[in-house]
Amino acid sequence: MSMDLNDYTIIKEGEAEILMHAKNEVFFNKTQVNNRDMSIAVLRTFISKRKQEHEALLSKRNKKNGSSSDVEDKPNDCDINIEKSNDQGLEEKPNEDPCTASEEPVKIEGKVRGKLKPPRVLEALSASGLRALRYAREVEGIGQVVALDNDKGAVEACQRNIKFNGSVACSKVESHLADARVYMLTHPKEFDVVDLDPYGSPSVFLDSAVQSVVDGGMLMCTATDMAVLCGGNGEVCYSKYGSYPLRGKYCHEMALRILLACIESHANRYKRYIVPVLSVQMDFYVRVFVRVYTSASAMKNTPLKLSYVYQCIGCDSFHLQPIGRTVSKNTSVRYLPGFAPVVPQECSDCGKKFNMGGPIWSAPIHDQDWVTSILADVKSMKNCYPAYERISAVLTTISEELPDVPLFLSLHNLCATLKCTSPSAVIFRSAVINAGYQISGTHVNPLGLKSNAPMDVIWDIMRCWVKNHPVKAQPADQPGSVILAKEPVLQANFARAVASLSKAQAKKVARFLPNPERHWGPKLRAGRQITSKHISLLGEEAVNGCLNDQDSERDAKRQKIEKSNDAIAES
Repeated sequence: MSMDLNDYTIIKEGEAEILMHAKNEVFFNKTQVNNRDMSIAVLRTFISKRKQEHEALLSKRNKKNGSSSDVEDKPNDCDINIEKSNDQGLEEKPNEDPCTASEEPVKIEGKVRGKLKPPRVLEALSASGLRALRYAREVEGIGQVVALDNDKGAVEACQRNIKFNGSVACSKVESHLADARVYMLTHPKEFDVVDLDPYGSPSVFLDSAVQSVVDGGMLMCTATDMAVLCGGNGEVCYSKYGSYPLRGKYCHEMALRILLACIESHANRYKRYIVPVLSVQMDFYVRVFVRVYTSASAMKNTPLKLSYVYQCIGCDSFHLQPIGRTVSKNTSVRYLPGFAPVVPQECSDCGKKFNMGGPIWSAPIHDQDWVTSILADVKSMKNCYPAYERISAVLTTISEELPDVPLFLSLHNLCATLKCTSPSAVIFRSAVINAGYQISGTHVNPLGLKSNAPMDVIWDIMRCWVKNHPVKAQPADQPGSVILAKEPVLQANFARAVASLSKAQAKKVARFLPNPERHWGPKLRAGRQITSKHISLLGEEAVNGCLNDQDSERDAKRQKIEKSNDAIAES
């Protein structure tokens, strides 16, 4: 290779190695190893399940037709189909016959092939190409990986890294200088997997991304603009994602659900819809993995999956307002607006007003079957994941979440409202279970609790707790005083319940790990000059090193200019 390796640092992650220049020319963030490892785990499971679905389809077809050859007849209404992924000559219109939402049909364009082609992957914003290289080198059964970037320096770095990683990378990975939005629009339904990991918001890429994925394909999407998604700039969030965020303890999960609702909105414009398989909040970003399907009839269920959120400004009570509902009569189903309002003008618990946010995705954000498969795969290949400890901890916590409970409560916030001492999580969980409801933790917040118990039951449990652990008298107009002034309807039972600890907690499995090193977070955008104000992002040692290098370069340039001027003067 015609370059001086002394000018570069070799960075190894997994089986891939990349060359990074000392200057901040191409973006790289070590922290995203968690993101990349999780994506590889999901991609491995996707390839496995894609193969299983294809084999199940062929088996079903062969049994029906009594033939072991390729099947060429038209699919029936609600068959689980696998779309052709790489055959661009077929232009038949997708089947759009009615199917129920629970069956999640995968439509097919053209014939059902006896042999499934390796999946094609598009990394729309590749930078150094590390993610694409890891996909190609570590994921068995993967086909072509297309890495795009709109920056010439990044594409050159990516091509350099492809060559540096040898024949496997050269045969599978290709890098292009292109605007990801234009490329995805001009390659509709060509990629089995589309990966979006932008610096900031992915909103401008979503419309083209949902069109570029094949039916039944996977869209992986990251959003790092958490200040916007978590309510710091609600009006900006609404302009980008079409939802208004609320600043509650559950704001990070709400960010996930806002992103899912936004992707669904873009997909619906093309008679498509999404099915989330995994949604994760880690470090400083949210990451969702969704499958994209085409069905005009199943798309009608979208309003049933979206809700507005009413958050009391005085206490922690929140309530969801579904956008739509269905009415069934005989075999017909009617889609109607949701009943409203679900809350009175003032909070029934503390008497304060409500803030309204949303709409958010209120359907499940994980597929527990997928989560179980991903976790099993990760544990069986722990040496293949540099961030094994972190991603296995996150997946373990997700596997124990209640799947159909949007958002969560904070026990500390409940106690702060009442100005009381906090019961242990085990005692509170036991009281909820003994009252006949379910409760679990959440991967988003170690103090968060998901429960299908209504808010009046939660506050009754807290009233019973305060009776046994009295508090000082508070002004009568305080939310806590108003709540405690009411007698509990439910008499809470705080006896320890068997299910008060999850399996992971009972086995003392680590679920929330500290950052492995200092300054483990977002990094400076590529091309920006590092200055002393970036110490909080990069650390004092790294910044001082860069500043010293910059000073040395400046001195070398000055000396060169002075020598040149002296030579001219002498001549």
